[in-house]
Amino acid sequence: MKPRLQASILLTLAMSASQPTAAEYPVSAKQAVNDTYHGVPVSDDYRWLEESGSPAVKSWTGAQNRHTRSHLDGLPERAAIAAQLTALFAKDTPSHSGLVSRPGRLFALKFQPPKQQRLLVTLASADDLASEKVVLDPNEIEPKGQVTMDWYVPSPDGKLLAVSLSEHGSEEGTLYFYRTDTGERLAEHIARVQYPTGGGSAAWSPDGKTIFYTRYPLAGEKPETDLNFFQRIYCHHLGTPVGSDTYAAGRDFPRIAEIDLHTSRDGHWLMARVANGDGGEFAHYIHDLSDPVATSWRQITHFEDGIKQIAFGGDGSSLYLRSVKDAPRGKILRLALDGSQPLHAAALIVPESEAVIEHLTSTATHLFVTDLVGGPSRIRQFDLAGKNPCMVALPETSGVDQLLALEDRPDDDRVLFRETSYTEPSAWMRYDPAGTGSLTKTALFNTSPVDFSDIEALREFAVSKDGSKIPVNILRRKGTKLDGTNPTLLTGYGGYGISMRPGFNFSERLWFDHGGVVAIANLRGGGEYGEEWHLAGNLTRKQNVFDDFAGCARHLIQRGYTSPEKLAVEGGSNGGLLMGAFLTQHPDMARAVVTHVGIYDMLRVELDPNGAFNITEFGTVKDAGQFRAIHAYSPYHHVSDATQYPAVFFLAGENDGRVNPAHSRKMCARLQAASSSQRPILIRLSAASGHGMGTALTERIAEKADVLAFLFEQLGMHSTTAAK
Repeated sequence: MKPRLQASILLTLAMSASQPTAAEYPVSAKQAVNDTYHGVPVSDDYRWLEESGSPAVKSWTGAQNRHTRSHLDGLPERAAIAAQLTALFAKDTPSHSGLVSRPGRLFALKFQPPKQQRLLVTLASADDLASEKVVLDPNEIEPKGQVTMDWYVPSPDGKLLAVSLSEHGSEEGTLYFYRTDTGERLAEHIARVQYPTGGGSAAWSPDGKTIFYTRYPLAGEKPETDLNFFQRIYCHHLGTPVGSDTYAAGRDFPRIAEIDLHTSRDGHWLMARVANGDGGEFAHYIHDLSDPVATSWRQITHFEDGIKQIAFGGDGSSLYLRSVKDAPRGKILRLALDGSQPLHAAALIVPESEAVIEHLTSTATHLFVTDLVGGPSRIRQFDLAGKNPCMVALPETSGVDQLLALEDRPDDDRVLFRETSYTEPSAWMRYDPAGTGSLTKTALFNTSPVDFSDIEALREFAVSKDGSKIPVNILRRKGTKLDGTNPTLLTGYGGYGISMRPGFNFSERLWFDHGGVVAIANLRGGGEYGEEWHLAGNLTRKQNVFDDFAGCARHLIQRGYTSPEKLAVEGGSNGGLLMGAFLTQHPDMARAVVTHVGIYDMLRVELDPNGAFNITEFGTVKDAGQFRAIHAYSPYHHVSDATQYPAVFFLAGENDGRVNPAHSRKMCARLQAASSSQRPILIRLSAASGHGMGTALTERIAEKADVLAFLFEQLGMHSTTAAK
């Protein structure tokens, strides 16, 4: 190598370790492809980056990952952050989620660092940790954490388990069967029961000898483009060849159907909730499990009926329906289970109120209704006629993310629920309505590896562009000065009616110890204020979500929490779309953007492997009006050359079946070519993950360390105290 050329390369490497220029990024060739939508010409220079398996894309991905590693690994705090996170997770107490009750047994998914994946365990009760027994440990199947449980369903007597397992974060699940007492896996297994977005589900017959399950088409049953759609229900008898399984339902369901199965408390009835994609429309079907004809189903609701959920009554004769028809915050109806009443004759038993009804659970003689009040949760108790209401006492800022009816005995009225907050780790609570009612903290609770006693949670309201008031939850150290100098991380989501509930994250200690403030926005498009709140941020109204988020950022700046130079924003998936819209619409409002598994080319998202599921939430370019709305905010199409964009860090998983990682590749290439700010535009494409579900612990820690190192560098953050 010539000395002059060698010196030039060394100088280039030294410069790339600090602030890169566009010339230093790996080459992203421009190969223009032109399309026309409803008379509007649209050019795409990076269509070639959609070809995931091509040598050119593999080469580009490798070069970008090396460039990102060169930048991040050169940051002085990155190694220390990774070490701190690893130490914190090592000290974290085990957590339990996904609880299912069966007579004499409680099933749970247990996360126990440093194990890479959750375990499936049983307990005699939520108060008896000594009785815990491991049934299935995916870490023993694959020690690097590349096998995960998508979901599981115990048989009615709890003696057998059906478990969907997938690999590498792909969420492409195969159904396996295990004996609970021994952990022995049965010989039979069923492929294609689970796939991203559409998901999967299963439910047992009362005797535990037959299982109904969802399955996607096998090769040859549908064209290749339809193999991850047209989910249907099949019936399998244990001990018989899977090839002889019988069709049960689904031929009349939509192409984008998403099916969830569950049975009544007595095991007599099977319910199928069928979602019409991701837009929040549901139809419900019921099957009598004593009927030998597997295809005999009765439709109870249609997509247009506004019924979000149906629960079986504990009395064995009623159905309870959560409806938003003419009641956007929700009401509860009661309908005869035997089909003697049409839907329009259902009795109103819990009318709409100021709170949003999020979920309902039935026990032997009670109804429990979980409400949202703008973000925090509350629980109301009724009898089965909707009478004698009372409130289950919870702290004002608590969140409730699961409420489970116990089934130790037929007349059991007790429930378990997991309570959490922004400043306290989660705990499973047991409530017994007998007498005056008692609320007890069970043995299933977490303790934090760090102290949060100096952190307070405040709830303020920002003003959006149209004057709407948007809740923003602010976590800060007590005594924080509002002088505009605090590094602040604002997050949000705003889609699919999903609510941002209170939640505890001990790793935020590192952020607080670097002088940081955290803010969580409850945007339109979510469900915090009911169906109207959701619909105000979907389809052609999606811009409201972006205006809400910008209003929250402006609020934090105007209130003196931070300044544009000290503000960072972060979001994922639909929240990644939010990040893309925010940075293209307000490039001067934040210093740094972190965006996970995001959607950016909104004109082509419906062509992605699972993109069609999003049409009922985002709309379609085939409709002229929806195209205009989508094109008006599509982040990829609003990147402008020679614009001073903030620093941006894209993160995506190569095995993501929910959001095509091509979105991140294309948006990164476009921004690298366009930005004139000299702030880094980086991308991290992981071959060991997908959309985030089932990602191994070591990969999660590495990803978090990269994000924090990036943000600390961009916001000029230095530790103010040792982690407590």
